[in-house]
Amino acid sequence: MRADGIFIAIEVSDDLAADAQLAAKLTEACPVDIFAQQGDGAVKLVEGNLDECVLCGLCLDAAPQGSVKVIKVYDEEALLTRG
Repeated sequence: MRADGIFIAIEVSDDLAADAQLAAKLTEACPVDIFAQQGDGAVKLVEGNLDECVLCGLCLDAAPQGSVKVIKVYDEEALLTRG
């Protein structure tokens, strides 16, 4: 699943998007409420908040490596990475 804002896009692997435990971790970790949970517990991306991303990387820390991508649309789709 992917949602695009003007500056930031967020991508969550389809395999993990349905994981209620991951959704809860992402929802708790994100300081600007980009992630939420649907009624069934699956990950929901709050499109109105995508461009509020502060590039903190907390979502990357909360999820298994490679399952969440923060994409800088304004920078030729460069990925935020943890180093």
